[in-house]
Amino acid sequence: MSVSDSPAARLQALFEGHRLTPTQRRIAHCMVRRAADVPFLSSVELAELAGVSQPSVTRFAVALGFDGYPALRRHLREVAPAEPVVQQAVSFNAYQQAVEAEIENLRHLAEALADPGPVRQAGRILAASRPLPVLGLRAAASQAYGFAYFAAKVHPDVRLLNEGGTMIQDRIDGAVRAGASAVLCFALPRHPREVVDTLVHAKDAGLTVVTVADSAFAPVAKHSDLLLPAAVGTGLAFDTACAPMLLGRVLLEAMCDDLPDAQARLEEFDAKAAARGLFVD
Repeated sequence: MSVSDSPAARLQALFEGHRLTPTQRRIAHCMVRRAADVPFLSSVELAELAGVSQPSVTRFAVALGFDGYPALRRHLREVAPAEPVVQQAVSFNAYQQAVEAEIENLRHLAEALADPGPVRQAGRILAASRPLPVLGLRAAASQAYGFAYFAAKVHPDVRLLNEGGTMIQDRIDGAVRAGASAVLCFALPRHPREVVDTLVHAKDAGLTVVTVADSAFAPVAKHSDLLLPAAVGTGLAFDTACAPMLLGRVLLEAMCDDLPDAQARLEEFDAKAAARGLFVD
C-alpha cells in the first residue's frame, strides 16, 4: 500500500478543504494518528482520546457534512478500512508512556517519509534562498536554533528569528531586500499569534513559506506553501518534540543535497575546528 493510499492519508484528504475550529483540528489530528482504530471507536472513546467533549465530536462530524458521528464512522469503515490494532497488555508508568508515545510519533514520521518528495522539494526551496531566515518562537525557538546552528555550516547565509517583538517583521523585510526567496518556520503548540502574523507578512513580502508543524491542521497551515507535519507528545506536563526535531534534521539533509559545496564547507569547518582545538576528543 502506498502512503497516499493509507488509511491516514485518506482521512487527511477527507478533512482538507474544511474550515475547522481549534477543537475540531485536535479531533482531526487524533483521528489521523489513530487511523487504524478510529473506524471502530465510539464518539465517547474518540472524545477521550482527543481530550475533547463528546458533543464536540458530534459537531465535528456535522461540520464535515455528515448527519452525526455514526454516519461519519460508517463512511470511515468504507473509505479507510483497517483492522483494529491489538495492543499488547503491558503496564507502563507515566514516564514510560511518554517515551512510548514519542516512539509512536517517530513511527508515523517514518511512514510519512516513505514519500520523500515533499522533503526534497523543501530542501530545494531552502537551499536556493540567500539569505535563509529560520523562524521559531516560544516552544519552537529551540527547534529553529538547532536547525540554524547546523544549517550555517553548509548554507552561506542563515538568519535565525527566534525572538519575537516589533522588529521581527523588519528582519523579514531585511532578508527580502538581501535576496531571500523563502522562510523556514518551526511551529509548535501552543501556537503564538505572532508566528501567524509573521507568516502572513512573509507571504505578502513574496517569500515561500516552508513550515514544520505538529499537525497538518495547525493554525499556520493556511499560511504555509509547504507544510511538513511531525506530531508532538502530550503525555507530560510540557510537550515533547522528538519528531519535529528529527524532521528538522532530515530537512537539513535534503537541503545539503541541493547545496553542491556543502561537503566542502563541512570539511573546511572540521579543519578549522581541529586547528583551534575547538572540541575535546
